[in-house]
Formats: sequence, structure tokens, C-alpha cells
Amino acid sequence: MRSLKMVSVSLLSLALILVFAPLASGQNSQHTSRHQHFTKKQEKKREKELMKELGNPYRHWLDEVSYIITPAERKEFLKLQTNEEREKFIQAFWARRNPDPGSPVNTYKEQFYRRIAYANEHFSSGEPGWKTDRGRIYIMWGPPSEIDSHPAGGPYTRPASEGGGTTTAYPFEIWTYNYLPGIGNNVKLMFVDPTMTGEYELTMNPCANDAMHFVPGAGLSESEIMNGGSKLDQFSNTNGTTCPTAIGGMPEGMNEFNRIELYAKIFQPPPVKFKDLEAMVTSHVIRNQLSYAYRADFLRITRATDLVPVTIEVPDKQMSFRDRDGVQTATLHIFGRVTTLGGEVAQTFEDPVTVQIPGSLLQQSIHDNDQAIYQKEIPLRPGLYQLDLVVKDMNSGNVGVVNTRLPVPQYNDTKLSSSSLIIADQIEGVSANDIGLGQFVIGDVKVRPDLTSTFRTNQTMGFYMQVYNLHIDPKTHRADATVHYVITRGKQVVLQQTDTSGKLGDIGEQLDIEKKLPLSGMAPGHYKLQITVVDNTTHQDLVKSADFTVLPAHRLDVSEVQK
Repeated sequence: MRSLKMVSVSLLSLALILVFAPLASGQNSQHTSRHQHFTKKQEKKREKELMKELGNPYRHWLDEVSYIITPAERKEFLKLQTNEEREKFIQAFWARRNPDPGSPVNTYKEQFYRRIAYANEHFSSGEPGWKTDRGRIYIMWGPPSEIDSHPAGGPYTRPASEGGGTTTAYPFEIWTYNYLPGIGNNVKLMFVDPTMTGEYELTMNPCANDAMHFVPGAGLSESEIMNGGSKLDQFSNTNGTTCPTAIGGMPEGMNEFNRIELYAKIFQPPPVKFKDLEAMVTSHVIRNQLSYAYRADFLRITRATDLVPVTIEVPDKQMSFRDRDGVQTATLHIFGRVTTLGGEVAQTFEDPVTVQIPGSLLQQSIHDNDQAIYQKEIPLRPGLYQLDLVVKDMNSGNVGVVNTRLPVPQYNDTKLSSSSLIIADQIEGVSANDIGLGQFVIGDVKVRPDLTSTFRTNQTMGFYMQVYNLHIDPKTHRADATVHYVITRGKQVVLQQTDTSGKLGDIGEQLDIEKKLPLSGMAPGHYKLQITVVDNTTHQDLVKSADFTVLPAHRLDVSEVQK
């Protein structure tokens, strides 16, 4: 078996060398003659030395884009001497991948970090989800067209191409992509969890899910049953698989060279579209005539990048409405810009927001202090930025301006930490097609913040928080945590509740807390929510709190007011 594994690894290594060698030879043409004469061993040693010289933020950034950065870009980045050069490189790196240079929004960059966030929530095991095999494929190629999932393993009937017959399988998944650019149609990838701990590994061997492979006389294929129950053919393959003899011949897709080519291509960074940038537009505002609330939250994506949802709430009473066929309509234009302390633009966004209220309900909506709400999620590296927000009422021409500091936190790699605690008026799951898409969506859940943290007794209050760096038991590959919830009114404890790891499910190093609390039993007043998370293994804990207010119920149920 060791010799067979060595054959597979050697063939894959040879394929990778064949794939990347032309790239490397073309990229070295820009180097000086001294660099051209470096041996591979010297180049590797030199790269390690340059990595050590990088500061933590840039080392982490290089790590998080490792799936999409080309070998040439990586070499050029490591040769840079100053942080200013590195910042410019990073800006150009994302600009070259922007599918629409005319747009201030880089959809490629946003999609990349949304996929990382999704991978962390769904594929974590003994390590963050974005570093797992499933996470890597998801980040590079997006969601598959189809997933054949067997999370518990168990009885499995092989297809004829794998010899037929019934065996017992490890937990496994087969991802099918109808089409992948540069690779082809009907691409199938298998992930197997042979340790039964949630660590799914991408495999070239289509029969790696067979848990009976080493058990004599168990899980025999049809051909093996006819030949007296011998598994000799499984151990004598020279094609890198452990499959029994196929019935009706081996399909072309299982050919060893086709499989090696597939796995070489699947790990190549996606092609870069080198497009020119257009000039950024700067907005100059003279006066502030419109008031609104805003909030920035912080959620960790990787060690080098945070997701920063910026939320804006504009009260209906601040807007000008015009009648359109019995419907009162207001239109807002929202412009935002994030800049570094050096004045470089890190992100801009611009969107229209339309609010429509039946004419008969407008005064009630204003009386109830209803709001129009908007959110933009921005991936940012830790550091201090300036956030500029401009909201313009298109009916009246009134403008509201905010200029504020935006401190994006650097999360410690080992210390128990958490995202912002978000008080929300809506928390609900989203469909598989909407995961990671649209406003207020974090992974597979929609979290709409309530910036006033004010609710009626006929409403439900939600709260959401992510917890990071829980200790993973090396034996169980699971964390052991306890979460305590306490709500107080003044010195009086109104509610106490505790969740344990068993209640929270099979959590990894990241725990997502999402709760909904009906307020019908609470008297109007001011309250405080406190959440305490305890890692029972390391005995670390953290405390987060937020205030909220409960008011008497609406005279008119809010569900009857449609916007």
C-alpha cells in the first residue's frame, strides 16, 4: 500500500510540475540575470527568508489569497521593500480581478470573502473551514451544481464503474459541477472523511470511501464474488485507485491521466483579467440637512481580513414622499467611501433605496417612527480607516453626511474572541440559492440589525454573534463550550438561560450564536442583555453586552405596513 500511495503522489507531483513549469519559465523573464541563475533550492530558501521579513498583516494576507494568487504575483509581492509598495500591490491585485472596472464595487473581491465566510461556517473541523479541502474548492469554484452527501456513511452500492456490489462507506460527498471554465463539463470531486471526525479530504481515488477495503471477505464487488471472494485486484492496481475491477470497462473519466490532469487544473489559481482602472469620483457636500443612524459591525473572515457590514437607517419622517397612483414613494441615493489614513480609497459603494407606503398608512408609519434600512458588507484588512457616508433624498434634495473613524480590529489567533453583538429585528435562514447573497445575509442566515434597539411587546428581538478560537480537542475534533445568557432590568434578573456544546451542535473553533426572543412577557422598559462564553477546555471566557428598550405594542401591527 505504501508503494501504491507513492505512485499516486509521484504522478500528481509530475502533473503539477508539467502544468506550472511553462508559467514559471515565462515569469522569470522579468528577473535580473542574478535571479535567473538561482537554483530551485536557492529560490525556495530565499522565499522563506522573504516571508520571515514580512509583517504579520501582509503574511496573513498572502496566506488568505494563496488559492487565487499566481506564482508570478507571489514572487513580485515578496520582493517589495516597503509597506507602501505592498499596499499598492494589494490594491492592484484586486483591481486586476474586478470584472467591471467601471463599477466602484469589486464583485470578485466581495464574492471571494463571502465564500470564505461560508466555508468557515459550514466546513470547519479541526481547522478553519476556509483551510479545508471542501473550503478551498468552494472558495475557488463556488457552490457545486449538485452534492451527493452521505454524512453518516453506511451501506453503499458501488456503480458498475467501481465493480458493483455493496459495501460499507465512510462519510463522503461527491460534488458535481456541470461546467468549470478551463476544465470542462460534468466535473466530479469526491471528499471522504475516513477518520469520522468531520475532516473531509479531497481524493483522486474514486473508491477511497470504501471502509471495508482492508477487511477480508467484506464489501466484495460483483466480480470478486464470482472469483471466490479475493480482493487481490484492489491491491494490485497501478492506476492510483483501490477500486475492484470495473464491470463493462473503466470509464474515460477514471483514467489515471485524466484524473491527474483534473486535480492539477482544479488547484490552479483562476486566470487574472488585467483591466485598467477608471478614475474614482469624489463627492463634495456643503451642508447636512438629513439625519439618519448608522452602525458598523465586525466579523472575522480570516486572520488578515474582517467582514464589515455598514448599516444605515433613515426614519420615514426624514424623507419626502410623493404620491404615485395612491402609493407614497421616497427615493434615497446612498454613497459610501472607506479610505486609509494615507488617503487611499479602500472601498466605495453607491446604491438607490426606494420606500413605498400605501397613502392611507403614511401618517401611521411616520407616527410609529418606522425606518428605511440599507446595508453594505465590506471586506477590510485590520487597521484604522475613515468612513464617509452621504445620503441624499432625491425628492427634496436634502443631504445627510457622516465622516467618522472606522477601527477594524485585528483578531488574536489564539485568544478567545468574538464579533460584534448584533441586536436584530429579523433573524431567519435563507434558501440554498441565497446563501451569501444580498443585504443582511451572513453565510446562511439573514440578520437585519435594529439600530435603535427598540422593540414593541408584540415583536421578537433577535441577537447574533460569532465566537472565535475555541479550543479543538485533538481526539474528538470538537470544542467544549458553555454560553450563558442573562437579561436584566436595573438590578433585577429577568431571564437566565444556558446553552452547552451538546445543544449547540457539532461546533468547531468558531461558534455562531443566533437567538430569537419573544418580548410578549416583558414589561415596557430598558433592559440589558449579557452573553458570557466559556471555553471549558482552556478556561478562557469572554463577555459581550448590549442595551435594548421595550415599548408598548403598536396600535397597528407592523406586519400590516408594507414597504
